[in-house]
This record gives sequence, C-alpha cells and structure tokens, in this order.
Amino acid sequence: MNRATKNKQQFQALLLDVDGTMAETERDGHRVAFNRAFADFDLDWCWSEDIYGQLLTVAGGKERIQYFIDTYHPALPQIPNIQEFIIELHQHKTAIYNQILHDSTIPLRPGIARLLQEAKEQGIMLGIVTTTSRTNVESLINTTLGPQALNWFAVIGAGNQVTAKKPAPDIYQYAMQQLGLPPQSCIAIEDSAIGLNSALSAGIPTVIVTVTDYTREQNLTGATLVVENLGDSEHPCQVLAGAINSINLVDIPLLKSLHETPQ
Repeated sequence: MNRATKNKQQFQALLLDVDGTMAETERDGHRVAFNRAFADFDLDWCWSEDIYGQLLTVAGGKERIQYFIDTYHPALPQIPNIQEFIIELHQHKTAIYNQILHDSTIPLRPGIARLLQEAKEQGIMLGIVTTTSRTNVESLINTTLGPQALNWFAVIGAGNQVTAKKPAPDIYQYAMQQLGLPPQSCIAIEDSAIGLNSALSAGIPTVIVTVTDYTREQNLTGATLVVENLGDSEHPCQVLAGAINSINLVDIPLLKSLHETPQ
C-alpha cells in the first residue's frame, strides 16, 4: 500500500495488542502459568525464558503447545486424543494465569494507561486485537485499570473469535468490521513482528511497535515507529527506528501527525 494515501482518512481508532504490548505478560505471566500447568499434569517440561522466546514465534497458546510437542516430544502425539489433551492442558494453564493476575498484578507498560485515557478524552475509538482469550484480556484490564475500563473498548477482538491467528490479518479485519472503519482510519500498536505483519496485512498503514526483550531483535520492517515504550514521566520514550528521531511520549497528537504524514 502506498502510504501517501493514508492521510485521506481521518484517524478514528486505536487498535492495541495485549500480551507484550499493554503489559509484559509473556515472561512473568503466561510462561509461569504454562510451567505450573505442566507440573500439575506431571509433565517434566519447563519453558525457560530462552525457550519461551523461541516459542513466541508461534501465535496462540494451544498452537504453542502443539509446536513444542512436535519439536521436542515428537512421540507424544501417539497418545490417544492428543488434541483433547492439549485443550485440557491449555484450559488449566489459563486458569492459573488468571489467578496470577489476581494475586500479583502485572503492571501496564509505561504510557499505556496515559494513551488510553488521551484517546478516550479525544474521541478516538479503542479496540483490542489479540491472540489471547477474552477471559485473559478481561482479567488484565480488571486488575490494572479496573472493571469500568472494559467499557472504554468499542471492540475486543480475541484469538478465539477468528480461525487464523496472527500474522494472518483476520483479527484486525474482525475488529475493523465491528467498528465499521476502513484500515486507513486506524492505527495499530504491537510489540512483535507477528503482530506488525498482521496489522500490515490488514491494510493498516500506521503501526507503532513497542519492543520487549523477546522482540527487539526481530525484523520490524514496515513499522512506522519502533520504540522502547510509549513513554511517561518516569520512563521517557526512546525511538529505535522510524519516522522521527526523538520524542518523550507517544501521544494522540503525535499519532495524528504520523497518520497524516505520508511515509
């Protein structure tokens, strides 16, 4: 898509990924929950931070388990009803993850709460686009922003609402269909190459990537802006690549400028 055409549509919606983007839930949340679930199922599996980083190239928890089995335990699929086993294991992991969120709040990444509030105040619609379950999304929002914040989001697109997960564009297409908006009216915020490519494949021309330790070395070609975080008073934004050299915050005026300026 020619980015010179993107300023023909007004910026109306901000679409955000969840895991790694809104909060660092991967390393300290999902990974820990997976390992506890493995122990409860008497499996001698342990996903270290390095192994989990490799597994993050696969979107979706059940898909991640399947990939791990295929790669590290190829004999396991001989067990009858392996797909039922994976579903039960993942359901147990999800329950553990939600308990982790309830017991010890995983904080939002710098600038997330600020930007959500700015968008709300300035009439920008908010949407969630994630491969995780709606239950996980609601648990994170409830424990970090409060249950009333669920009403901030005009659409919550979760992984179980579409067949093909990121990097396929399906979850973005679902969210935009629900909002009644074309991709040129949206900006996406992601944390990984998988998410970036999902947004770009959906036709969204402006994508901000906030890297994590797991994703900073990935190929993020096509991102409008790559930053350490969105920035707040204690954690200034650091630009790693993209359309501008130096900023303190990724805020709504900046997003409007990036949206209107051909790249």
